[in-house]
Amino acid sequence: MMLFRKCISGARALALAAAVTGFLPLWPSGTAQAQVSVGISVNFAPPALPVYEQPLCPGEGYMWTPGYWAWDRDYGDYFWVPGTWVLAPQVGYLWTPPWWGWSGVAFVFHEGYWGPSIGFYGGIEYGYGYPGRGYYGGRWERDRFYYNRSVNNVNVTQIHNVYSKTVVNNINVTRVSYNGGDGGVREHANQQEEAAFRERHVAAVAAQQQHIQEARADRALRASDNRGKPPIAATDRPGQFRGGTVVAAKEGQYNPPANRGSGNRPDNRVENNRPANSRPENNVNRVPEANRPATTARPDNRPETRNDRPPNARGPENNNRPTSVHPKDLPKANRADRPPSSGNPKADRKYEQRSDNMYKKQEQERQNLEKKQEQQHARAEQQRQNDAQRQQMENQHQQQTQKMEQRHQQQQQKMQQQAPKPKPQPQPKQQPPKPQEEKPHGRGR
Repeated sequence: MMLFRKCISGARALALAAAVTGFLPLWPSGTAQAQVSVGISVNFAPPALPVYEQPLCPGEGYMWTPGYWAWDRDYGDYFWVPGTWVLAPQVGYLWTPPWWGWSGVAFVFHEGYWGPSIGFYGGIEYGYGYPGRGYYGGRWERDRFYYNRSVNNVNVTQIHNVYSKTVVNNINVTRVSYNGGDGGVREHANQQEEAAFRERHVAAVAAQQQHIQEARADRALRASDNRGKPPIAATDRPGQFRGGTVVAAKEGQYNPPANRGSGNRPDNRVENNRPANSRPENNVNRVPEANRPATTARPDNRPETRNDRPPNARGPENNNRPTSVHPKDLPKANRADRPPSSGNPKADRKYEQRSDNMYKKQEQERQNLEKKQEQQHARAEQQRQNDAQRQQMENQHQQQTQKMEQRHQQQQQKMQQQAPKPKPQPQPKQQPPKPQEEKPHGRGR
């Protein structure tokens, strides 16, 4: 059976399924069409969800996002995106996990998103507050998030906004990672979940995107290598696969498709004779791919030519900083802690005043752009724009934010170059060396 790699949209997959097989999808067509990630469809099911322990919550405000299997079309393989704790993009927002669903002709990937309510995630039992429907890991009370201790690993000596409520799971607990098809979960989206998707929501934040790219670059997280039992199943913070707390899977299950041999990739291409043990299991000494120069050869001597990753995942020129989508996501300006002290008080005061005016102007520009984008969000909500229109708007916001950030950085660099130079310190006068007195030669005996 050849691998189904042709990129098809969710709408096309559903239409083809209904026309060819008469199969009715397990979720409403409007929800499926809006949530489908265009171009990601596979003809064999993802592996079962591995069993792992949730790492300790790193601090207040972090919310648990469960791990899941994603697809790498370059390698024709599933790879595990570890579960991790992520800061919510704004107060009141919750995370609806991504999920795989059978469309009738292929397994189609549905993106996760942040929103004020939990939407449909395929009935997949992810655990730790995600029993297949709804979310029971915590709740927002005004501007604080309260954690349910019965399903979350929280240090109560550091985080005091906690409560305890037992979660009763009325869905059959299973490790199946997909909806529909042979052996898949049989759940449908209800009215509340459909309404949740129609609410204003945002895609995975920059830290999550970088987390995904880091997982994609790690061979040990590919299903064909870890056999469904990833060595990095969960982390305490996004993208921290080597530092912090890393949890390995305790159990896993992997049933490769019939066309996959022990040494071949799903598309029957031998991976350049790369030995299976070419990389240690824990990858401690491996340099993350995002930190490699673009011209550096990969371990299998293949130059890195993949251009489908976001700029923040390629090359050192971005200093590994995640891409900011909105002005509120930008890091604070790196201002000097102390005023300049060149030894010329008048020049120092003049420079400090010009510097303050520049930063005030930049902050005003940031606030104006944030206000403009918020107005566009509100207008999109009133007009009930579809997912494609919202994504186009978010792309425009990201470009606006990046251009503004680059312009501000250039202004700051130019200002730093104009800083008054310290006065040269007078060099102490050196005394000429004293001539040595010649001792009279004594007469020989």
